[in-house]
Amino acid sequence: MRGVTQPPPASPAMLLVLLGRRLRERMDGALREHGLSLRHLSALGHLAGRPGLSYSELARRAGITVQSMQSTLAQLEVLGAIDRGTEPGRGRTAELHVTRAGEALLAKGREVVQAADEDLLHALGEDQEALTTLLLRGLTAADGSAGRAGL
Repeated sequence: MRGVTQPPPASPAMLLVLLGRRLRERMDGALREHGLSLRHLSALGHLAGRPGLSYSELARRAGITVQSMQSTLAQLEVLGAIDRGTEPGRGRTAELHVTRAGEALLAKGREVVQAADEDLLHALGEDQEALTTLLLRGLTAADGSAGRAGL
């Protein structure tokens, strides 16, 4: 038919961006009920796995600036979720550790992540769940971001 064009095929990259944005909004909303954000959850997950990580290493893993990570960690400290083994100061490295309250918040956060996983994968058939997870892990490994989520 003349004058009628087919829409271009959907871009996998753009589909992932759209899906990621929607998941982030949903997860941030669910985490907000516990006083957390994805950034808080990521920092807690990394610190639980590797206590004592520096501000700069945490920021690098999260893909944010050191200043943004300092703000995130200050918020977690107010929540009682992390503890500094040393007082911050010029030239001093803070010894950051997750507290019991932080472990409880991390557990709540992991429940939110698990619920998001279940919602996302439930939309697929059972046979496609494993394949989708495998493909996404392959993409993050190829990108070099595997394991950066900290959970």
